[in-house]
Amino acid sequence: MNLNGRALDRAALARLAGDVGAAGGVRAVVLDDGAERGIRALEFRTGGGLNFDVLVDRAMDLGNAEFRGQGFGWRSATGFRHPGLHEYRDEDGLAMMRSFSGLLVTAGLDHTLFTAEVDASRYRYPHRATVWNGLHGRVANIPARLLGYGERWTEDGGCVLWAEGEVRQAAIFGEHLRLTRRIEADLGGAEIRLTDTVRNAGFDPTPHMYLYHINVGWPFLDEGARYELPVERTLWQSDSVAEQGVSHVEMPAPQPGFVEQVYEHVPVADAAGLVRPRLVNERLGVYFELEYDTAEFPAFFQWLHLREGAYAVGFEPSTHHVAGELAAREDGSMTFLEPGEERSYHTAFRVGTL
Repeated sequence: MNLNGRALDRAALARLAGDVGAAGGVRAVVLDDGAERGIRALEFRTGGGLNFDVLVDRAMDLGNAEFRGQGFGWRSATGFRHPGLHEYRDEDGLAMMRSFSGLLVTAGLDHTLFTAEVDASRYRYPHRATVWNGLHGRVANIPARLLGYGERWTEDGGCVLWAEGEVRQAAIFGEHLRLTRRIEADLGGAEIRLTDTVRNAGFDPTPHMYLYHINVGWPFLDEGARYELPVERTLWQSDSVAEQGVSHVEMPAPQPGFVEQVYEHVPVADAAGLVRPRLVNERLGVYFELEYDTAEFPAFFQWLHLREGAYAVGFEPSTHHVAGELAAREDGSMTFLEPGEERSYHTAFRVGTL
């Protein structure tokens, strides 16, 4: 481990401090005010300048995130709203906009993207011939069962901070999907690693769609920041791109009345199929980088929400293309998990200096 400019192993750290918490660690807390009241959270401090929160009661998603005192996890006006306040069918399926905040908001487990009413006959319940899905599905507002958290020492003398939880999305005469999420960060490091496994724990073939809404905000996002993503081609872009003409590479200052701009790109992957898009802020001398596997997430969306008061850029690896569930069912690209079948996803978030 490199801590405060020194290479330390477990024994050396023990000579300096009676508790790992002097260098970093994971602490369990409960948020206790306003719309956030009652949310369990885990505070990660790596000792390498990276601090971030895991929102246990929000599907183990990532909330606040900072590097060397500079924020990069998007903080919207909604705060980290308690899932008990969430009404899934509210506002014509756009209810997630009242709880949309943080570095990572997970979408799924059986539906992502636009609202859709789809066939539910596979669940064999005559009174529920279809199922209605809101924007980006249900998972982000389901509390996790916390399986554990803490520190794990490695054979080479390093220390890994970790947390693991299970999110269960289930209904009688409906889906039974379970997400197991493990989050790791090295003591002294500046990287967050996610390993997600989604399993069909039911006995019917079940739809599965999955997407990460990874949101970077101010001050990492600022006028002059640069979105770096080698692109082979762009498959789709929202009408607002032509109407507004705002660059998706060089970021402007917050714009009055800005309408979100969304792109579906085909990025250039390396030989292992990995893609590493970045947001670079040369004025602060920092960057944020995502690493994901195109075999696990074959689609990628770039989200620009550069409006005053809600200033953010999004990195969105996805299992399905931007047209959504109805189109995927129609063209045969929809994923169905057989009973007991599972899919795993591996991603990393990195921050650093230029």
